[in-house]
Order: sequence, then C-alpha cells, then structure tokens
Amino acid sequence: MQTFTGRGTPKLQNIVFAIEGAPAAVRAARQIASELGGTPVIIDRKEKAVYHAAGTLVAGHALALMEASTRILMRLGFTRDRALRTLLPLTRQMLENFEAVGSRGAWTGPIARKDYAVVAAHAKALRRLPVEFRDAYAALALLSGRVLADDPSKAIARIRRALAGR
Repeated sequence: MQTFTGRGTPKLQNIVFAIEGAPAAVRAARQIASELGGTPVIIDRKEKAVYHAAGTLVAGHALALMEASTRILMRLGFTRDRALRTLLPLTRQMLENFEAVGSRGAWTGPIARKDYAVVAAHAKALRRLPVEFRDAYAALALLSGRVLADDPSKAIARIRRALAGR
C-alpha cells in the first residue's frame, strides 16, 4: 500500500504488498515484493475494494483534510506557507504519537476531552464555509466517536447533539 503520484518513485521498502491470484502468481508476487524490501500479504479478491478504501481514507482523504484546513487558515489571513508550517508539524506529531502510543493514547481534541461545547462552537463557526467542510467535520467527529471513544454509542449521541447546536 503506497501512493503513486507519477512524480518520482516512492519508497517500496517496508511497504505492504497485498497480493491475490492463482497460486503461481501469488508465489511470483511474494518473491517480487520480498526482493523490493516489502512485506507480501495475501488478501481475498473480494476484499480488494475494502483494502483500497482503507488506503484512500488515510492517504487521499487525509490530503483533502490537509487542504481544507489550509484553506480555512488562509481565510483567516494566513499565507499558504504559514498555514502549512502550522499544520504539518501538528500532523507529523499526531502520526508519531499514533505510532508510539496507539490511537487512543494519541487522541486529542474536544471529543477526546468530552468537551462537546467546543464541538458545537466548531460546527457553528463552520457554517460560514462551504457545506462540504461542515459535513466532513461532522462525519469525522462521529467517526472519531465510533472508533476511539470508550463508549461509542454515548459519544455519538453527545456529538450529534453538539453538531445540532443542542
């Protein structure tokens, strides 16, 4: 699983290569992946779309989040460069924390603190932006509650109320 932009060659060492197919093809793919320094993992053909969706969530959609956040800061008067210098260290630290202590240990922000008044304030402030910004914030807030909260159903109910301004 790796990004390919057509600009340069991405590193393939320590990358997972999902492989599937006929036994001879799987053997050849395992060998190729290993020779490239990667880790071959066999997946069921029926699960390829789910596998790819996982990568798209973290790479393609995270990129959209970075650009959306950059544009929000630019609306506040930041230059693009200053917005990036603001967001990139934050993102890198989040990833380092995730790698070091896992998702729950690395989780920060108002939902992690159960500060739903801040979530409501965010939702209200985002009304001045295109609807996709608000929808993305709401969807990701709910996803955070689902995958990170100790009690997902309670967190989701609280998030929904906060997003609705209640």
